[in-house]
Amino acid sequence: MPWTETCIMDERVKFISEVLKGNYSMAELCRSFGISRKTGYKWRARYRQEGSSGLCDRSRARHNHPDALSEEMRDAILSTKLRFCYWGAAKIRVWLEQEHPDWPSYPAVSTIGEHLKRNGLVRSRKRRRRASPTESPLTTGNNCNDVWCADFKGDFLTGDGKRCYPLTISDHISRYLLCCHHLDRMSYALVKMQFERVFREYGLPLVIRTDNGSPFSSRGLCGLSRLSYWWIRLGIHPERIKPGHPDQNGRHERMHKTLKDQTAKPPAADLHAQQQRFDSFCLEFNDYRPHESLDMKTPANCHGVSDRRLPARLPDICYPSYWTVRRVRDHGDVHYLGKRLFVTESLGDEYIGIERIDEDESRLWYCNYELGILDHRRWAILPATCKALAGGVITPPAKAPRSLQPVTHVPGLNCNPCTT
Repeated sequence: MPWTETCIMDERVKFISEVLKGNYSMAELCRSFGISRKTGYKWRARYRQEGSSGLCDRSRARHNHPDALSEEMRDAILSTKLRFCYWGAAKIRVWLEQEHPDWPSYPAVSTIGEHLKRNGLVRSRKRRRRASPTESPLTTGNNCNDVWCADFKGDFLTGDGKRCYPLTISDHISRYLLCCHHLDRMSYALVKMQFERVFREYGLPLVIRTDNGSPFSSRGLCGLSRLSYWWIRLGIHPERIKPGHPDQNGRHERMHKTLKDQTAKPPAADLHAQQQRFDSFCLEFNDYRPHESLDMKTPANCHGVSDRRLPARLPDICYPSYWTVRRVRDHGDVHYLGKRLFVTESLGDEYIGIERIDEDESRLWYCNYELGILDHRRWAILPATCKALAGGVITPPAKAPRSLQPVTHVPGLNCNPCTT
C-alpha cells in the first residue's frame, strides 16, 4: 500500500475546516494536528483576516533594516553616477565622503555597486587576463617630475571631417595630466610649442619617456630627433620604450583608454568642441577623479610644480678643454682627424664634443649625452646609450671629473672652437 502524501498547505486547510465545523475544541484540534495552541490561534486569525490566502507562508525578511540606504544616500549615489558616468562604486564612495562629511556613516562599496546595478547603471565587463609583469630597463622615478610620459593619442576624424592629433603629457608618479591638446599635425614646431607652454607652467622634469614615433624619435644617431636634442640642451634625458612594447608606458596608455572612452566615442562636431572635451576631461581626471594607485587620492593632491624652471634662453654648452669641439654642418657632417664624418642632420649648426679615448676610438658627446663611439679603423659610429641614468634610478647627469670640468664654451659664449 503506497504512503499517503501530504503537504503543509493541505494540513492548514484541513485544520481550518475542522475549526469552522466547531465539533472539537482548539486544544483537541491542535493536539490532533501536532501543533501548539499558539500556532492554531495564529492560523485561525489569519484566515479570518485574509481568507484562504492568509494560509500561505510569508517572507521572513525584516521590514526595516538599520543599515539600509536612506533616500538621501540613494539620490546622492545616482546623481554622482549621472555626473561622472564612467566612475565606479569605489570612486563614488570617496566622492560621497568628500561631499557629505556630516553623514554619520557611508555605504559600503558593494552596497553602492548593488544600488547602481538595480538602477541599470552598471555594465558588465569582460574579464581580461592580466599580463605577467616584466622587468623594464626604464627609469623608475621616486618623486613627481622625475619622469614625464608623452605620446600622441591615436588620431581620429571629428564630425566636420578634420583630423585631430591629441598630444598628451603626464607625470609618471602622480598621474597628473599636464597636457591634452589637439594638433593639426605631428610636427616638431607644433609639439615644441606645446612643451614650452607646459615647461613654463610646471617646470622641467628629469626624464621624458616616449615611444619611437615622430617627432620624438628619428632614424638618426641613437634615434634622437631635433626635439630630443632640445630636451638634452635643457638638461632633460630623453627615454624611449622598446618598439612594440606599449606596456613599458602602461600608465600613460591606460589613461589614453579612459580619454578615448570619455571624449572620442563619438568624436565632437569640430576641433573646437573636441578641445573643450579634452579640457573638461583634464579637469575631472586631475581634480575630481580618485585614483586607486594613489590610495584614492586625486592626481592634483599628489602633484607639485618642478623646482627646475624653463630658462629664458638655452643654457650654454660646455666641454672639457682637452676635448675636440666641432660644429655640425647643415648636412649633418663634421671634419675630424682630416676626414669627413657624418653624425646626424638633427644636430645641424650645433656643437659636439669629441673625447679621444685611444688611437683607435673616440667618444662623441652632445652636452652630457653620449652619442656613440667612433671606430677610427672603420670610420663608423657605434651608437651608445647615455650613461647619465644607470640602473633605472634617477641620478645626476654625467659630468667630467672635477679636475677636468668644462672650460671650452661653444657658440657665442666667448669661445673659439675649431670648426675646420
